[in-house]
Amino acid sequence: MKKKVVIGMSGGVDSSVAAYLLKEQGYDVIGVTMQIWQEDKEFEEREGGCCSLSAVDDARRVANKLGIPFYVLNFRDSFKRNVIDYFVDEYVNGRTPNPCIACNKHLKFDELLRKAHGIGADYVATGHYAKIEKENDRYVLRRSDDGRKDQTYALYNMTQYQLEHTLMPCGVYTKDKIREIAKKIGLDVHNKKDSEEICFIPDNDHGKYILNSVPNKVKQGNFVDKNGNVLGKHKGIVYYTIGQRKGLGLSMGRPVFVTDINPMTNEVVIGPEEDIFKTDLICKNINLISIEKLNGEMTVEAKIRYSAKPAKAIITTLKDGKIKVSFKEKQRAITKGQSVVFYKDELVVGGGVIETIL
Repeated sequence: MKKKVVIGMSGGVDSSVAAYLLKEQGYDVIGVTMQIWQEDKEFEEREGGCCSLSAVDDARRVANKLGIPFYVLNFRDSFKRNVIDYFVDEYVNGRTPNPCIACNKHLKFDELLRKAHGIGADYVATGHYAKIEKENDRYVLRRSDDGRKDQTYALYNMTQYQLEHTLMPCGVYTKDKIREIAKKIGLDVHNKKDSEEICFIPDNDHGKYILNSVPNKVKQGNFVDKNGNVLGKHKGIVYYTIGQRKGLGLSMGRPVFVTDINPMTNEVVIGPEEDIFKTDLICKNINLISIEKLNGEMTVEAKIRYSAKPAKAIITTLKDGKIKVSFKEKQRAITKGQSVVFYKDELVVGGGVIETIL
């Protein structure tokens, strides 16, 4: 009997080809698009985003072309609670979140997996560029063969159970090869652009989005230097992130950057670029993949954001279960709310959310 797999289809080329590859491998494939858009006409009707109605139409056409059943499942409330509300709350509290990590953690590999099991499926699948393998008694997450497109950073929260029941067929291909396959089998999405913006913010203006969502929580305040001297007025801390230089509206006669954000005083701290280079941080909400437990310390390569280059660091478990990360060289703009992910060669060791910058 064929193994049954539910694949999350975004309407993009990666998930479309992933569905094709799984069918070719002999799986009984069911295509699913997660309905996550809110009551927003502009959002529903915009072109190209991974969550818009046009994306649903693209996914449905691909499913028809491949000859697989296709369904749209309602994840709207969960997305609002676990991704949008979290995103807004983090910014209001002076942190910079990663909504894609939250979506992967709470929706794709939690709720979608439960729904898949509910209809008798053995696996969920996605078009992520990553590889899941089993080594000894543990499932591991390994960097994809296309280093430029590797998405393991956003997947570090996956549990052993989730890894056991997830398939990611794109991980052994390059992006160019995936597009080539899509064109060869006649998929119209073969040249569709990748979605790079935050899917629920059509114009990519997160500050305006948060202002519209919680207008009573976005207030003007002071730009200050590290000694507390007032330098000017800001329009609300949600508009700023560590390392930001553009859009400050300050005339200082020299380049200045956001070095800290204080939600208690509603202040944005400004300083020279050297003030945003740090070596140490503490992270919370730890998830480990390649090891069950971190005993003592370990030398790894760590990434402090999706686009960062991995850098050598030592990770050490603290008494409260959090992990201290000490980089060999200073890192630019370590940011609270972002995730730090640890690698050992090609394997994802694990990661956590940056809580404190030392």
